[in-house]
Amino acid sequence: LSVYHRFYWLVNLNSAVVFVSISYIQQSVAKNLGFLIPFVSVLMALITIHMVRSEMIYQPKKGSSQLTTFGVVANALKMYCVRYRHLSGDVPSWLDHAKENYGGWYNETHVENTKLLVRLFPLFAFQILYRMCIMQIPSGYYLQTMNSNLNLNGFLLPIAAMNVISIIPLLILAPVLECINTHLLSSKRDRRSPTVYIIVGHFSAALSVMVAGFSEIHRKHFSQMEQTLSGKVLPVSSMPCFHLAPQYILLGVAEALVTPTCSLLTFRLVPGRIRGIAMHFLTVFNGAGCFMGAFIVQTTYIGSQGNWFPNFLNEGNLEKFYFFLASLMVVNTLGFWTISHRTSLHIKRSWASVSQCFHCPPTLWCPSFS
Repeated sequence: LSVYHRFYWLVNLNSAVVFVSISYIQQSVAKNLGFLIPFVSVLMALITIHMVRSEMIYQPKKGSSQLTTFGVVANALKMYCVRYRHLSGDVPSWLDHAKENYGGWYNETHVENTKLLVRLFPLFAFQILYRMCIMQIPSGYYLQTMNSNLNLNGFLLPIAAMNVISIIPLLILAPVLECINTHLLSSKRDRRSPTVYIIVGHFSAALSVMVAGFSEIHRKHFSQMEQTLSGKVLPVSSMPCFHLAPQYILLGVAEALVTPTCSLLTFRLVPGRIRGIAMHFLTVFNGAGCFMGAFIVQTTYIGSQGNWFPNFLNEGNLEKFYFFLASLMVVNTLGFWTISHRTSLHIKRSWASVSQCFHCPPTLWCPSFS
């Protein structure tokens, strides 16, 4: 996990600096300047990439591509739907209909690679609901923080400063987990499956959303006060915003465990020639989870007529939305726990037939990737 922990550690360290600096400028100095800084940063990054593109290492494309993968699926479905299978008898998998041996258009290597990707889809699919929980930071958690007392000894904290609290667990846990994997578990032949980290992370996300529901009930027991945000005077709860810290911390723990581990599993459970495609599909499912997070907020708002996700928190019951989302996340965690062992076994069997790693047995913990 060392490579992924270091990568996400650096990404989140940058995020912590950005959240504090830009949010403070946008909230207390100039709102438009807060938008200008990211624009200039992206523009400078694009200019830098353009200037050094001649120095970049170009690696020719090899193995399967996304087009080949979709072609295998489409051809298998076509052959299955027109009932060509009776010509060659039963086949082990519906994707085998795309093989040339069974009348398809693709060779065995392309089909086996596609089968490995398809068997990763349950792992990807269970990340969608998890991403919906993560999306509560810029939506529900943001509203809770905005409607809490941000005054700290006369200094008005930026709302996005609470995001830093969710980043701190990753900055702490990443080196700790790397130390555990490197030193404490290096002598053990049978290491614990990485899926355990995902299960614990999903449970932490469910617990975070549940704590957010109780925090919302707790927030309503405080008296109202006026607070100025971006030049507007808003009625907010007098509850200090740091009372919301536990839900941010739990979600940060979840992110520290789930995201690097999903990348690790996606990288290790497929042969080298399709790793890029597998990582693309993981990104697609993560993006789908973000869109679903926005969709469920809008659906909840319309379905409850603004009660479960109100425009003004004191006039609704946001805690009901959190408890509903927490219950879905618990079911999601149990579902992933149920299929995790079976999925790992299926993928390892397929890996044995197409693995490129000849100096070690096919395993989740191949030392060449440690």
